[in-house]
Amino acid sequence: MVTTLRIEGFSAAGRPISTPITKFGGQPVWRTGPEWPISAAWDRPMRFVGQIELGPVLGAAGHGRTAYLFVTHADHEEDFFDPDVIDPDGGENAVIVQPGGHYTGPVRPLATGPGIYAGDGSAVEFTVGLRSVEEPDALTDEERAALPAADRDRRVERIGGVGIDGDKIGGTPVFFQGEEWPDGGPWRLLLQLDSNWVPFRLVLGASPRLFAFVSEDGDRGKLLVQDS
Repeated sequence: MVTTLRIEGFSAAGRPISTPITKFGGQPVWRTGPEWPISAAWDRPMRFVGQIELGPVLGAAGHGRTAYLFVTHADHEEDFFDPDVIDPDGGENAVIVQPGGHYTGPVRPLATGPGIYAGDGSAVEFTVGLRSVEEPDALTDEERAALPAADRDRRVERIGGVGIDGDKIGGTPVFFQGEEWPDGGPWRLLLQLDSNWVPFRLVLGASPRLFAFVSEDGDRGKLLVQDS
């Protein structure tokens, strides 16, 4: 079994958050110097999605460390979508880990930059309500295929009274287009997020699921999107 933090809801922050806690939106609270990633194709800062404390995901290896998530994304009322945002190595998304993380893409020392927004284009910032649960470990496609059909369904929908689908930090990823762990692992799931069902604009496809991962030593991260 593996511990996960289920995202039970998003709460608007009443004032700008100034500590490196888990949150979505606003501006990154850098633990060390700013490292704002730059889009490979557009040569402009990516959009900050949120930051996640690594301690609950990695234990001792993540203590005192934070992962910062970014994607290439349009401004409000701007009409473009970069399909490479789904690719963990496409240069249009990034996971920055501080302190001591390693990111190979271009960055600029920007303390602030573009962030996520509401439907009207206004800046937003949310904390999250989290509930700790235990989930079954990840299976390969071959291991899953070997299970009876009823067991496969129960694994995703309801195991021990807790489903492994839905928005969460840590735990077992629920891929719906085959196993798609990034190269260079081993990895731990950092975030699973169905981005069409959140209280902010995060356009990543028609019916997308965002997956962010962190290496077991806490030094590197990757982000990918599966879209139906």
